[in-house]
Amino acid sequence: MKYVILGSSAAGMNAARELRRLDREGEIVLISKDRDVYSRCILHHYLGDTRTKAQLNFVEPDFEQRYRIVWKRGTACQKLDCSNKQLHLSDGTSEGYGKLLIATGSHTFKPPIPGLDKAKNAYGFRSMEDMERIKEEAVKAKHPIVVGAGLVGVDTLSGLMHMGKKCVLVEMADRLLSRQLDKRAASTYEKAFEGEGNVFYFSTGVKELFLNADDRIERIALNNGEELPCDLLVITAGVRANVEFLEGSGVETDRFGLLIDEAGCTNVADVYGAGDVTGRTPIWSAAVKEGLIAAANMTGASRKMTDYFASKSTMNFMRIPTMSLGNCEAPDDSYQIESEDDGTNYKKIIHKDGQIYGAILQGDLSYAGILTQLIAHKIDVSKVEKPLFKVDYSDFFQIDENFEFYYDEVEEGAHE
Repeated sequence: MKYVILGSSAAGMNAARELRRLDREGEIVLISKDRDVYSRCILHHYLGDTRTKAQLNFVEPDFEQRYRIVWKRGTACQKLDCSNKQLHLSDGTSEGYGKLLIATGSHTFKPPIPGLDKAKNAYGFRSMEDMERIKEEAVKAKHPIVVGAGLVGVDTLSGLMHMGKKCVLVEMADRLLSRQLDKRAASTYEKAFEGEGNVFYFSTGVKELFLNADDRIERIALNNGEELPCDLLVITAGVRANVEFLEGSGVETDRFGLLIDEAGCTNVADVYGAGDVTGRTPIWSAAVKEGLIAAANMTGASRKMTDYFASKSTMNFMRIPTMSLGNCEAPDDSYQIESEDDGTNYKKIIHKDGQIYGAILQGDLSYAGILTQLIAHKIDVSKVEKPLFKVDYSDFFQIDENFEFYYDEVEEGAHE
């Protein structure tokens, strides 16, 4: 069997390893626009000079030889012909496949801001090329502005801070990390960043850029009417899946990206997908798992994505560890919320009909292990006979008649 993988980030590289583990004789071809391997989720460490390029690499030095992979670097797929199982590449060549994995990732979304297309000192935050340009500009920048306060935006802010910069961050939502954190958890990070001289503008966006004769930004106008000086603009307000090459192929996409099922299959036989290209799980661990599962199914095994929350995030900005899982806010009043907050350590669980739909832990993360057990064992938390945050590992070590461990949901005298 000939396997072809498009993309060399988390999903693609881990899929390549798994393909070789499961099929010792199959041919594996990797095609990637990138020439180097680097973890996109820690690019800010390179920006802040806390890691080198080599330290961003997450594969073995002898990756190609070890896994017997033919790697076409610096090459993009421009068209997919599913009928003939052919890929038409940017170097003018074609590549046939038996099974294809699309793991082409995503690119920075550029909002329709007047002046943005011409601005020479405005950048995305998605690739090594972006990092090199931002580093060069940031050295002399006095008024850097970051647009977007999601995980990538806060990563950007952290990287610039390591360069000694104080930044302005502009965000349409009412807080930092609005997809991952509620207002209580977000406020902890906001206060910490503001304490270092950074300034936030929430519930507003960039309306217009004002450029000089050299097409460099000198100031920006916000939707709230304010104008701010700016000599470096980093756009992190969202991404778009790299699916343009699929036009006319018959492979289904939607406004988010590539459509796949729990096995990583697309609507076209022998074509699979994984990672950011789906536009639904922009988390490293999710991309890795999707790559592994797609690879397994490509070799004829049967695996599905059923054992994790796609929206699980862990972060440690400003030395404040935080974990977010699923919904950060209750969707409606039918959900129950359990929380504990001592001002430093914050815990919150959102559940309904006994099922956990979301959680936030900030500060002390020791409860994360218990939370994982509750989810993995599909414990009906509505039947737990003690406060949720008082559950400990000993509750999982009851032994049944088959000498297997289980959780005792109705432990005698468990109330406190």
